[in-house]
Amino acid sequence: MNQFSKQKSPNLTGSWLYAFWKFSRPHTIIGTSLSVLALYLIAEAVGNRNYSLLPLLGPWIACLCGNVYIVGLNQLEDIEIDKINKPHLPLAAGEFSKLQGQLIVAITGILALVVAWLTGPFLFGMVAISLAIGTAYSLPPIRLKRFPFWAAFCIFSVRGTIVNLGLFLHFSWLSQQNRSIPAPVWVLTLFILVFTFAIAIFKDIPDMAGDIRYNINTLTIQLGAQAVFNLALWVLTSCYVGMILVGVLRLASVNPLFLVITHLVVLVWMWLQSWAVDLQDKSAIARFYQFIWKLFFIEYLIFPVACLLA
Repeated sequence: MNQFSKQKSPNLTGSWLYAFWKFSRPHTIIGTSLSVLALYLIAEAVGNRNYSLLPLLGPWIACLCGNVYIVGLNQLEDIEIDKINKPHLPLAAGEFSKLQGQLIVAITGILALVVAWLTGPFLFGMVAISLAIGTAYSLPPIRLKRFPFWAAFCIFSVRGTIVNLGLFLHFSWLSQQNRSIPAPVWVLTLFILVFTFAIAIFKDIPDMAGDIRYNINTLTIQLGAQAVFNLALWVLTSCYVGMILVGVLRLASVNPLFLVITHLVVLVWMWLQSWAVDLQDKSAIARFYQFIWKLFFIEYLIFPVACLLA
């Protein structure tokens, strides 16, 4: 669902594994893995704090398989577009045949549902809904990615709401805790929800050429690259200002000093990076997009630590 060019990858050049690594869109794999870990730590921090790696295995496998299904389906439907926008991807580059891509997508989709079903009802519900939305995003005749609002809605609803709430409910169910969702989880969910909206609109900035040619009507095409860049930047700023206010107001179960300092540092860092971006340079835009994903990863590290330090 997301554009992420020139990613650092393991030294497996020319191999099937390297092609599969690119096919899986590593930035989404990292984000998914961190979200599973973060929600587990938060569930334990506000619960009984009986830490064990075993409860992470099933959700992690199910979510990774679901992740590959969603991004793989998107690549299957965008082969010609990706030859312009993202020619390094395996299907666009000819490293995978279309049949190979279809087999990977089918196998990972089935595995995601089976593992989730065997692991727990909340996880199964989360995975099933995410896969349904991911399918509607990419697959004709619905193909919601053609419409700016619905494309953004698909991305931030899955990443921002369904994943966070579904994982927390799953881990609470496993440990037989109270299944009401506490304030820290709602705070993180709102942050990620708004943050992924910024990702959803920013990701199309470097893809204008292919999107115009194949009639993908993105917000960047409607408003222009500069307007979307500024909008994404201020949306991200609102996320960090909101977290700083949460710290100032001393939300229960979260360390306020750690929350304020870390988010203030990241906010300043983001603005410093943004001033160096040349919107006429596609590689500079792609680098800043990578940077935004790194900030996404960092949040899934910062917030659980803030809960553990409370």
